[in-house]
Amino acid sequence: MMVGYMRVSSTDERQSVDLQRDALIAAGVDERHLDVDKASGARDNRPGLKACLADLRRGDCLIVWKLDRLGRSLPHLLSIIEDLKKNGVAFRSLTEQMDTATPQGELLFSVFGALAQYERALIKERVLAGVEAAKRRGRRGGRPVTIDPEKLEQIATALEGGASKASVCRTFKIPRSTLIDTLHRAGWSAPASKSPAE
Repeated sequence: MMVGYMRVSSTDERQSVDLQRDALIAAGVDERHLDVDKASGARDNRPGLKACLADLRRGDCLIVWKLDRLGRSLPHLLSIIEDLKKNGVAFRSLTEQMDTATPQGELLFSVFGALAQYERALIKERVLAGVEAAKRRGRRGGRPVTIDPEKLEQIATALEGGASKASVCRTFKIPRSTLIDTLHRAGWSAPASKSPAE
């Protein structure tokens, strides 16, 4: 069985699925097996797509007018097509003339997969290069410091003088979790002889 999926980017009445519907019906999709969404491709919640994917059975073929109607990005598109393949469902895109049931379509799908993997590697490389460049400039990642060094020194002195963490939190108006996290990151530990009360 052939199942068709259509999508337009908004609920605006001027955007119509007529062109997609006509192309899918001409390709042999029965009108009763057409699912539609009126939503941005970037949205995860697309009821029409969910219904369409739920209806597909082994041996079926999912057909779209154009690749960008199905996936919100290349990795998302490849993920959907990979799931279809695992379930024994073929995929066809009319505009790009891609059909995973043919050797040429299988090759094109593999090329797309390689491109997506290359894109992920480039992104990772750029992120790591950015982190290294920031380190060279003296910046470090993570959350910003919430307790400045001067205040931290005062807190350490108070704790070493026998103040409890609870009283320090009240005095300096800081959450207990922030105090504990900051002390841990600073490598501070209570003196062995005079451990402050919790």
